[in-house]
Amino acid sequence: MTLEEVVGCNMTDKRMESVGQALEELLVAAQRQDCLTVGVYESAKLMNVDPDSVVLCLLATDEEDEDDIALQIHFTLIQAFCCDNDINILRVSGMRRLEQVLGEPSTADSNANEAKDLHCILVTNPHIDSLKCQALKEVGNYCEESRCKNQWVPYLALQER
Repeated sequence: MTLEEVVGCNMTDKRMESVGQALEELLVAAQRQDCLTVGVYESAKLMNVDPDSVVLCLLATDEEDEDDIALQIHFTLIQAFCCDNDINILRVSGMRRLEQVLGEPSTADSNANEAKDLHCILVTNPHIDSLKCQALKEVGNYCEESRCKNQWVPYLALQER
């Protein structure tokens, strides 16, 4: 391994960690402001009605979801729609971390609160002053940088804490 590869790899890890932290901050802030749409079907409905309000689309999976053909078809269609409508899109893994960040139960709890489908999450237009604007910019820049490298749907692994 060359020095450039070691330094480049280290910089990439730090960048991914930084973007992951920014994404978590963005999700928490957007949730507080009711700027999140959670669920594949709910997201598709919103994008059909008001695609201009969507600023970021997250597609979340873990290894056990890789064999879910229906989910993969939904993802392909959502990705195509996002690309056609200039919506930043990000694939993430780490469903358990996503549940923690959003305060969602992983299964139905004793109060009959059913677990939400976190496979697709949309962040809609925030109130620019009160939402963590820097976090949205950082995630958006990461998506844009990835597109410049011909990686149209960047990937990010959320780390357990």
